Amino acid sequence: MALAVFKTVGRASRGGRSDSCLFRMKESDSPHPPAVGALLERPEIAAFFPILSRPLVLRSVRAEVDYARARAARPGAEAAGGAGPELILDEAALAAAIASRLAALARRRTRRVLNGTGVLLHTNLGRSPLGRAEWEAAAELNTGYSNLEFDLASGERGRRGYFACELAALAAGAESAILLNNNAGALLLALRALASGREVLVSRGEQIQIGGGFRIPEILALSGARLVEVGTTNVTTVRDYLDAIGPETACILSVHLSNFAMRGFASRPSTAELAAALPRSLPLIHDQGSGCMEAGLPGELPVRRALRDGASLVCFSGDKLLGGPQAGIAAGRAELVSAMGRDPLFRALRPGKTVVSLLEERLVRALNGEDRASRIPEREELSRLGQAIRRRLPKESVRLVDSSGATGGGSSPDETFPSLALEPEASLVEAAGGADKLAARLREGSPPLVPAMREGRLLVDLAALAGEEPALLARLLREALGLESQGD
Repeated sequence: MALAVFKTVGRASRGGRSDSCLFRMKESDSPHPPAVGALLERPEIAAFFPILSRPLVLRSVRAEVDYARARAARPGAEAAGGAGPELILDEAALAAAIASRLAALARRRTRRVLNGTGVLLHTNLGRSPLGRAEWEAAAELNTGYSNLEFDLASGERGRRGYFACELAALAAGAESAILLNNNAGALLLALRALASGREVLVSRGEQIQIGGGFRIPEILALSGARLVEVGTTNVTTVRDYLDAIGPETACILSVHLSNFAMRGFASRPSTAELAAALPRSLPLIHDQGSGCMEAGLPGELPVRRALRDGASLVCFSGDKLLGGPQAGIAAGRAELVSAMGRDPLFRALRPGKTVVSLLEERLVRALNGEDRASRIPEREELSRLGQAIRRRLPKESVRLVDSSGATGGGSSPDETFPSLALEPEASLVEAAGGADKLAARLREGSPPLVPAMREGRLLVDLAALAGEEPALLARLLREALGLESQGD
C-alpha cells in the first residue's frame, strides 16, 4: 500500500483557509471514507459539543465529509496519485481539518474580551460592563420564579417592572417613568404614542445618524409621525420652532448630537430656552441617549437638568453612563408616560425579567451614590497597572506612554481625558509582521485583547482595563509578541 499527500484549498465558505488532507492510496473494490459517527467520537471534535452544541458540530462534520468525498471522487485527484488506485481519506487528517473549522466557528460566539481601546463605553464591545456585585444580587431572581408581573399583596396580576419604574422616575426627578428594551425603543414608542399621524418639529441640525444605521428621520417615519424640519443645518433659533407650529403639530423633538459635534458658526436653543417659549400644551421630547442623571460629564446634559429646564419627556439609556443593562427609559410628565404604556407597541418593546432585575439593582445603587459606570480612572491607578504589567515582561519590550481616553457610547463626543497606554517596542512590532498583524494576534488570544490603532501605532490603552489582573494582560502581550516568560 502506498501513501500520498494532497494539499486542498478550502472553499470561500470556510473562511478562505487552506486545509491539508491526507489521502491513503489503496487498491480495493470500493472507497471507505471515514464514518461521521467515528469522527464525532474523536476527542478533538467532541470537545466542541459544550461550545457549539452537538447538532452544529454534526452539521459541520457532515459538510466537511461530503466535501472531502466529492474532492476524492474528482478525476483530477485520482490522476495526481497515479492511475488505478482509489483514494480513501485518512481519518486523523480529516478530523484535524474539521477541528480547525470548528475552532473558527467557536470564535464567532459572544465571549469576554479585554478592552484596550481607551473607549470606556465601546458600543461594539458591549458598552458598559455590569458590576459584579449587581450581577450576583440579581442571580437568585433569574434562576427561579419571581413576582415580575404579580402583585403579592392582592394575589392578582401586577405591572411589570413597577418598582424599577419608580426608581427610574425618582433618579430622574420625574413624575413617572417607563422601561423599554433600549433607548431607540423608548423614542419610537414616545413618538408613536404622542404623535402618530401628526407633525413633529425637528431641527435640521439634529437629524442625525448614529452607529448601526439608526437615523432620526427613519424612526419618525416608523412611528407614523410626520417630520417637519426647522432651522438650518448649523443654526436653529427659537423663532424657527415657533413659526413652524401649526394645528397638526403634536410635539417638539430635540436630539442629543451623540457621536459628533458642530463647531464654528453654529447655534441652537437650549432646552430651557425652548421650553420657556413653547405653549405648555405642546410636549417637548428630549432624546438624551445617555443615562447621565445628575453630575454629568463635559458636553452632557444630565437627565434631571433637562427635566428641570422644562422638557416634558426625556428618553435615555439604562446602560450608557448609568452602567446598568441595555435598556431604554422614558421619564417625564405622568400623562405622557401613561399614554406610552397604553400603546399596543409597548408589549413588543418592554424588557424581560433579567433586564428589570439588573436595572432595579443599578438604580438602587445609583440613588445611594454609587456612580460606578461614569467613573474615569485616575492616572495613578493606570500607572500602577502599567508598571505591574511591565515587570512581568522582558525589560524594554513595552513602554508606558501618554494616551487619551474617551467616554464613548455617543457621550461627550468632543471630550477626551488623560490616559496611559502600553506600546510594544518597534522592533518587536516589526518582527510580528507589523501593527495590524500584532493586533490580530492579540485578538486571537484567550481571552481576546482589543488594542487601539492610532496613526499606525498599536497601543494597549489602560483606561478600560483598570481592575484587570496584570498577570493576565502580561501573558496576552507576551504570547502575541513571542516573548519568554518572566514568571507571573
